[in-house]
Amino acid sequence: MTRETVRAIFAMRQRTLPNGEAAHVFVLPDKHPLHERFTKEILGVYPHQLRLSWDRLVFSGTGQAPNEVGSIEEMRQRVASTPGGLGYLDKGAVDDSVSAFSVE
Repeated sequence: MTRETVRAIFAMRQRTLPNGEAAHVFVLPDKHPLHERFTKEILGVYPHQLRLSWDRLVFSGTGQAPNEVGSIEEMRQRVASTPGGLGYLDKGAVDDSVSAFSVE
């Protein structure tokens, strides 16, 4: 998946995955170290900037924020059990229940 597609999906500007399936985005809390690393390294924004964009969508009535999960284990379970589920995990946390992809 391209970096631009991932950015659009996690910014909630793109509501479908590249295969056309509805995207259901899961994120960890803003202060979680993995969330901070993901937003900075992959999305190129700080967590508070991403939160501001979600808040604008919610308050304007044009979109919704992603689903927040409380732990890495919950992230894996929710992504695995949700058709179109998309989230992020450390490589060591990936198991057979989820599919991993690289961001180009």
